[in-house]
Amino acid sequence: MPIPEDVTGEEIDKDVRQELQSLPKTLADDVAKNLVMVARLLDEDPEGAYGYSRVALRLASRVAAVREAAGFAAYATQKYGEALAEFRAAKRMTGNIDLWPVMADCERGLGRPEKALDMAGAPEVHKLDKAGQVEMRLVAAGARRDMGQLDAAIVTLQSPELASNSVQPWTARLRYAYADALLAAGRESEAREWFAKAVEADRDGSTDASDRLAELDGVEFMDALAEDEAEDEGEGGDAAEEAQD
Repeated sequence: MPIPEDVTGEEIDKDVRQELQSLPKTLADDVAKNLVMVARLLDEDPEGAYGYSRVALRLASRVAAVREAAGFAAYATQKYGEALAEFRAAKRMTGNIDLWPVMADCERGLGRPEKALDMAGAPEVHKLDKAGQVEMRLVAAGARRDMGQLDAAIVTLQSPELASNSVQPWTARLRYAYADALLAAGRESEAREWFAKAVEADRDGSTDASDRLAELDGVEFMDALAEDEAEDEGEGGDAAEEAQD
């Protein structure tokens, strides 16, 4: 796959660069460039990111960072079985348990919420940092919802992190998940309160909490583009009528 000229491979994280030092320099540079493209495209073009991840995988399948990147690209394209296999490979290579929550979410994607819950109760969870533990809680709540256990999902999300007034990187998503679970359980007024709290914490627009809040408040968003098109059509119609006159 073509690599844009502005990509040098130097953009990758220094830890990943260090991992690639086990490879011949030319090969390491090629792999690095493909990994840069995976990171660049993951959010806006997951299929494109997946393509570059497959190239990196062909070039250096014994590098843990490559397996991890391939896992995230597969996960972003909902290839959950493939993602899980790559994450497991990366975990075997490094012994690192940071991927535990996303591995559990892959189990959910494969229709195995019970397995995700087993992972949420495993000893590995205690080794996760705070962000990882919050992520695991989100996955466990999602698994409960998959199983139709709405009340259990709500209880799963109730935690010191949810109650805290300090805003952390995970705060908006945690509050959003809680609001969404409350709404699914028919607790609309509480859901509205928590969507509002999610909006307060969502400084980079990582959720659509503001839209959900507006929906609950009965605000309808007009599609500005559709409105403009309608006006143009109206003007065109007037012009046609004038021509006929």
